[in-house]
Amino acid sequence: MQSVITFFEGLNPVVGALLATLFTWFLTALGAGLVFLFKDLKRQVLDGMLGFTGGVMIAASFWSLLAPAIEMTGGSGFQKALPAAVGFLLGALFLYALDQVLPHLHLNFPSSKAEGVATNWHRTTLLVLAITLHNIPEGLAVGVLFGGAAAGIPEASIAGAVMLTIGIGLQNFPEGVAVAFPLRRNGMSRFRSFWYGQLSALVEPVAGVIGALAVMQMQPMLPYALAFAAGAMIYVVIEEVVPETQLERSTDIPTLGFIAGFIIMMMLDVGLG
Repeated sequence: MQSVITFFEGLNPVVGALLATLFTWFLTALGAGLVFLFKDLKRQVLDGMLGFTGGVMIAASFWSLLAPAIEMTGGSGFQKALPAAVGFLLGALFLYALDQVLPHLHLNFPSSKAEGVATNWHRTTLLVLAITLHNIPEGLAVGVLFGGAAAGIPEASIAGAVMLTIGIGLQNFPEGVAVAFPLRRNGMSRFRSFWYGQLSALVEPVAGVIGALAVMQMQPMLPYALAFAAGAMIYVVIEEVVPETQLERSTDIPTLGFIAGFIIMMMLDVGLG
């Protein structure tokens, strides 16, 4: 692990953010690629994977983003928490605004439940757009940490950015599975199911580069940027991931998946970050 951290320390932070988010995209594609090996997966398995995704995102939001944002802010009391609170709110409002405007359809929901502005776009397009929204804050979070590390801020280290990358990658694998298999179940070919499954994560490298560049150009905004990514990620979990795992009667499996994801991300960040 130390050799990986050393490798990223020797890179330009923008390049590091790009490579890290390409890694998270690759794991999404790897998960979607299981559609070539299996005809279908049980709904309980997919729900458990989505629960795992939510647990990782919640843990990463606190341990990798909110806690460092608060630690690097001067002052005490409410003053110390204010930048994190403002950034967190702005991140949630940003996703809320996109959610209201961009047409999309959450996994496992009927076409009549499409959100955003009315459109006659194909169901598959709406599904991919929903997961794309999901992936924006993940790529942004990784990029912001790499940019903050380049600025020499102790709370935003390369080690922390690498740990967050691993955590996001771990939850991207089941995410790719959870996108590709429902598409395959709806009659789409294996290749097209895989294609759309991996396509949704391509936004992560773009968001990662933008996050790194923004923080490098405006270092004082780092606490706000970290909390912004956290707010966006929490919004996604509550608005999208949790409802999708509660559609079936068996809610224990996604709940246990959530707990597992939270623990793994917490251990990664605290133990190795």
